[in-house]
Amino acid sequence: MKTILNISLAFATFIFIASCCKEGTGGDATIVTFLQHHGRTINNHVNYPDTVYVKFNAKDAPKSLSDYDTYFVGEEGEDHVHCHNLKCGDYYFFGTAMDSTGPYRVTGGMHVKIKHKDRAKEQDVDLPVTE
Repeated sequence: MKTILNISLAFATFIFIASCCKEGTGGDATIVTFLQHHGRTINNHVNYPDTVYVKFNAKDAPKSLSDYDTYFVGEEGEDHVHCHNLKCGDYYFFGTAMDSTGPYRVTGGMHVKIKHKDRAKEQDVDLPVTE
């Protein structure tokens, strides 16, 4: 009886540890981030590409840009930024862009959670930004 209990406990522990997520790069998830100013998606510019800063294991914004763990830069002419190779877990995304209708420098951030079931998928996220 004790052997069955020990085996069951060991198996449950293994499943718990295997299902945990450790935020960071090296995973298969991609977040496609659309920076939006007043509901309008912003295109990347040659001299001011959209940039998304990412803080691992966070639900709130860090105090400065130097506290972010990585960043991703958009490609000229595209209306999104690919944040790739992420693992499942909690992230804080902070985007910066140039809205050419002003022109305005716009920034904004939000918490993004990649669920374990979505750890190998591509997800679209609208990231609201403002002046």
